[in-house]
Amino acid sequence: MTASRAFLLFGTEETEPDPRRLEAGRLSAELVDGNLRTISFSGKEVLRAISFLVRDRDWGTCEAAITDLTVEEEEAAAIVQYNARFQAPDGAILCCRSTIEVFPEALIFDARFTPDRDFETARAGFAILHPIVGVAGQTVTVEHENGSIERSAFPDLIEPWQPFRDIAAIAHEIMPGVEAECRMAGDVFEMEDQRNWTDGSYKTYVRPLALPWPYVLKAGETIHQAIRLSFRQTGAVIPKVAQTPSRIEVSLRRDQGKLPEIGIGLRPDEVSDELLDAGLIRELGARHLICHYDPLAGHGAAALRHFRQMADTSGSAVALECFVPCRRRLDDELGEIARMVRDNGLKLASLAVSPSVDRQSTPPGSVWPQCPPLEDVYAAAQGAFPGMSLGGGMFSYFTELNRKRVPAERLSYVTHCTNPIVHAADNLSVMQTFEALRDVTRSVRAIYGDKPYRIGPSTIAMRQNPYGSHTKDNPSGKRIAMANRDPRHNALFGAAWTLAYAATVADAELEVLTLSTLAGPFGLVAGTGEPVKEGLPRPLFHVLRWLAELSAGRRIAVDTSAPDRVVGLGAASGGTTLMFANLTFEPQELMLAEARADACRLTVLDEAWLREGGKAPEARVHRGERLVLSAYAVARIDSP
Repeated sequence: MTASRAFLLFGTEETEPDPRRLEAGRLSAELVDGNLRTISFSGKEVLRAISFLVRDRDWGTCEAAITDLTVEEEEAAAIVQYNARFQAPDGAILCCRSTIEVFPEALIFDARFTPDRDFETARAGFAILHPIVGVAGQTVTVEHENGSIERSAFPDLIEPWQPFRDIAAIAHEIMPGVEAECRMAGDVFEMEDQRNWTDGSYKTYVRPLALPWPYVLKAGETIHQAIRLSFRQTGAVIPKVAQTPSRIEVSLRRDQGKLPEIGIGLRPDEVSDELLDAGLIRELGARHLICHYDPLAGHGAAALRHFRQMADTSGSAVALECFVPCRRRLDDELGEIARMVRDNGLKLASLAVSPSVDRQSTPPGSVWPQCPPLEDVYAAAQGAFPGMSLGGGMFSYFTELNRKRVPAERLSYVTHCTNPIVHAADNLSVMQTFEALRDVTRSVRAIYGDKPYRIGPSTIAMRQNPYGSHTKDNPSGKRIAMANRDPRHNALFGAAWTLAYAATVADAELEVLTLSTLAGPFGLVAGTGEPVKEGLPRPLFHVLRWLAELSAGRRIAVDTSAPDRVVGLGAASGGTTLMFANLTFEPQELMLAEARADACRLTVLDEAWLREGGKAPEARVHRGERLVLSAYAVARIDSP
């Protein structure tokens, strides 16, 4: 049976809904699953989205079942109406009647929703997303519920807490001479800097986080909320937004330092598969094993022996990622772990520690859990492991590190992970996270200066859920927020995402970057029913192997004229190697110009390669300055 194109690109036959364009005069938006995306005025993106969302008690998304959808379009207006049905995990139903009206100078999104019985939710209502590119650091006017006006700016560095609370309206200039105002009604709204989670947006949402959650919507009670977006011309002429050229120009900045060494995550729950696949660590060239160790999860001597065996087989350095229970004297707990490490012959190159309570996020307004001072935790770790390279930070996400900033004086390095599907899991949102990832690393550098810095393991799927009791199971291989499996990890999308991640964080000059585990759903090796044959390396393996190889050279920063479509990364070691990833479903044409050579060697991971079996890719001669990348393709160019 021939694999479908969707399966090769995304690892799933599930298709995303086609957006329907709504347009009235200069105002346009895309309608997707009852919500609005890419809301633009005169061709300029004003809001990334206006969505009516329902979260369950663990912040999982309750999907909308939409019925009775009607769209009426005229030259001066577009009107959408529909019913939506949301089901909680316990079976409770929330019914919503929505109306969207698009006019040349305004847009209104109205929702009335009623539960059939008591409905437990972490949040139910509107979320408005402002983009960050061209908006971060810009002036904004906030009107509060009491009518007071605050003149401020969208955060430049990522704000750990809500930059604006008690919001009635937000206004900002979207282009010279045009101001957009977004007005909210029906509940109390506040804004959070969603770049904390690598979302490419500032999110204004209903119901302050300082209020208790989850909370209950009472059976039979109807709630009404509405959002109005309007525009005001402040200049004489509204400028036209320049169209982006279809061809993408490439420029290089040479000698930009080093690329990070590549790590691979190990987990005690994947022991048998990791032993089978241990040879791949050497083949990939990974220099570090990031070994997850959690005494409260039952990890003990067997896990440490496994890590030693993997280190002996691979020759890689071991970084122990160790949760500290903090239930007894710290010296006793960490001393016991140190003795077990010694007794099982495990030699550590580095140790990162984190209190177990910090695996869960503490949202704004919540009471911080009891925890020894981090200075004491680090001192006890240094006492139990004298002379060890000690890391600290968070084993979850930058959000938690930003909110609980660690005392770095005792640390040899800081570390955290990221995840692109905390809030949304569609293809566009996942790729837009790279806009925010740039600011994540920039914010870490602003906080910790030139302290050695490591990231990962960071994968598309969520390894742990700091915001609820568990991650979401995904047996059907769909695009689900907070899912513990994501089919795109196994396909071309995952390879493009991996290279884009490495390219995006390159300026931060990381010490170690980890974007995969060895085995399992976050790993390097295909299982049954994947785009490559079971037991073969997944496409992202080849990207990681290239990155590991290039880490010995001098980094070349690769800039493209359309970083939302194609990103690049390179290194020089003898010759020059450049790599590019297409972040879109459409083919992209690159003009290499400065990067061209008379006879380059071109290696491509694309649909054709994967359809032929996805074995070790082979290089071919490439001449000329033009290169076309098909959907989510990754290319490597080697020149003398």
